[in-house]
Amino acid sequence: MADMAIAILILTVLPLALAIAAVSDLFTMTIPNRISVIAVLAFLGLAPFAGLPWPVIGLNLLAALLVFAVCFALFALNVMGGGDAKLLTATAIWFGFNHSLLVLLVTVGYVGGAVTLVFLLLRSQAGSVMAMGIPLPASLVNAKKIPYGIAIAIAGFLTFEQAPIYSLAMKALQ
Repeated sequence: MADMAIAILILTVLPLALAIAAVSDLFTMTIPNRISVIAVLAFLGLAPFAGLPWPVIGLNLLAALLVFAVCFALFALNVMGGGDAKLLTATAIWFGFNHSLLVLLVTVGYVGGAVTLVFLLLRSQAGSVMAMGIPLPASLVNAKKIPYGIAIAIAGFLTFEQAPIYSLAMKALQ
């Protein structure tokens, strides 16, 4: 019974955090810090009970630190938002230091490009859309930046089954 509860938490916490972050980023152009903190703390609390070995948990932490270092540099260069950097770091800890992290990061890149194109297209047509009476969030109409948390969330959804902790959760449910 406890294994099932741990598995259900594993399968819901990160996707729920990503969904909340994406919606928040769309409507407010911010990702609250508590979302990333909850995702990291949930991983650290659930991973040992899911059966992830301590050395692997350490590698997951290393992966998150490396992603954070790169994202911090991008933030310092004003290429990436701080909330996006923290969300990607919090997501990376769930994927670990293996091929699944690479799959996540490549997917973030591709989805980010698509999201950017969609936003640019919508912004170019915002006047027409609003003239039809369709309300648009400010992030679609007049923001200068792209709410990249949406791309991170979509990529996280698409690749979550690649994460080693996901496999452990699915085994517990069988």
